[in-house]
Amino acid sequence: MNIGNPLREINWVEKSNTLEVLLDHKGSFQTVSLDSGLEAEVMKIAAPTADYVLKVWNKASKPNVHAQYQILNALFTHGCSVSEPVGWGTDRNGDSSLLTSYDGTPVQTVDQRKLTKLVKILADIHKLPLEVGDRLPRYDFIDYFFPRIENHPDIRILLEELLQRADMKQSCLIHGDYHLGNILETKDKLTVIDWTNAQWGDPRYDVAWSIIVMWVFASEKQASIYRAACCAEYRYDEHDLELFEAIACMRGIMLFKANDVPIGHRTISRFRSILSKNEYLNDQLL
Repeated sequence: MNIGNPLREINWVEKSNTLEVLLDHKGSFQTVSLDSGLEAEVMKIAAPTADYVLKVWNKASKPNVHAQYQILNALFTHGCSVSEPVGWGTDRNGDSSLLTSYDGTPVQTVDQRKLTKLVKILADIHKLPLEVGDRLPRYDFIDYFFPRIENHPDIRILLEELLQRADMKQSCLIHGDYHLGNILETKDKLTVIDWTNAQWGDPRYDVAWSIIVMWVFASEKQASIYRAACCAEYRYDEHDLELFEAIACMRGIMLFKANDVPIGHRTISRFRSILSKNEYLNDQLL
């Protein structure tokens, strides 16, 4: 529908030249509501020359959108496969807003070529020069990725043991939630979105989480192809990566128990398959 220019209703803190042009546009824009998650409302804005996405965090989540904008800007400048940041600010309710390029719809199907491409995209993100580090938040790993873990003492005991073995480092930018739902596709172009969880972290965990989510929500076969590509790209030893996959799987199980993970008819069986094949895990965790 056409609703004038919704961009003028936002107090922009940082804006690109592109946004300046959009704000000066005399006519109305066509807007379409997009699938939104638990944290924000998302709108597609069709301008005369290109389409854009406006994301407004008007729900429970209140991330640092300023940091997201700067991280996106650094990644885009370095040629990474991310949306172009156009501006950020706050709306009349004080809710943070982010405007980016529109880059398609979430990936629905994958093959070996696409899976290998996804690995290379993640590796490029992990190679972002460290001078942008002052823009990245640092979090305690357990506090951030395992909230309310005190409700799951069995998971906490094993997790602390595995983290001691893992010697986790905060050595580079990690996405924090790299999976097919956060990869957009248009024609032959893939674009990574949703930088809410971006932070200093260990690339091995970022890789492991993406493998586990691929296994649970795509298939074991696709996860196996993707995993092999990860080991080749990063030169990881498969046995070492298995430790980080155990940590990532435990997070998935905790989210599953808290009903924060979509429960499909195959979800439990796929978690059980991971548990049975990972030497660090056991069926009792479910």
